[in-house]
Amino acid sequence: MKIAVLVKQVPGSESPLPINSDQKWVDENTIAYIMNESDNYALEEALQIRESKGEGEVVVISLGPVRIQKVIREALAKGADRAIHIQMDSESEIDPLSTASHFVNVMKVEGFDLVFSGLQSDDIGMGQTGVLIGELMGMATASLAIKTEVGDGYIKVKRELEAGWFQWVKLSLPASISIQSGLNTPRYPSLKGIMGAKKKEIKVVEPNKNESKQTLEKIYLPNSDKQTVMIEGSIDQMVEKLIDTFRNNIKIF
Repeated sequence: MKIAVLVKQVPGSESPLPINSDQKWVDENTIAYIMNESDNYALEEALQIRESKGEGEVVVISLGPVRIQKVIREALAKGADRAIHIQMDSESEIDPLSTASHFVNVMKVEGFDLVFSGLQSDDIGMGQTGVLIGELMGMATASLAIKTEVGDGYIKVKRELEAGWFQWVKLSLPASISIQSGLNTPRYPSLKGIMGAKKKEIKVVEPNKNESKQTLEKIYLPNSDKQTVMIEGSIDQMVEKLIDTFRNNIKIF
């Protein structure tokens, strides 16, 4: 079984995010990057499936600048067999459809049985890439996966729904699955794995030129202020003023 795992490099939760003077992007030179959380779980799920079957290949695919090879090496150290790096400037495109198209252009010649991606990235958080890849490649698709069971020519996925409900779906292979954080316990790289990762293949490819469907106009920190308003009068008057404030100022009605 051949499994692709999409891995993204994102800023760490405690990393500063200084904005460039032109307010078009953040200053990446001062950011501490890590592997996207849900991608880590997607990688572990792929490794466990390969180990349970006793054969197969796990291929890590990442899109981004040269610095992204840090998390690629981490994935290889954890047990992935090889990697594909779609090398491009991180500021050039943020459109999910263009992003998915870059991955599809690489994957369509590989013949993957499964494509695992994290449910969403910790930085942009659009949560669309895995679903778009499934559509573009004509694959069966499922998201919010919290458990998987792989059989002969199919995969069963337990999905997390709203209000404490869950759903089991059975998909024919090939399939694209978006993995929810928490469905397994990701492993740490071993010393042997770290040393072995240096010898594993990282294929660097150039992305095709795609026209982005959206543009980034400005990045800024939200302004916050706090003020106290005293409401006086009779009970009926205070209730009327509260309702008016909720409806017209706070806009919760």
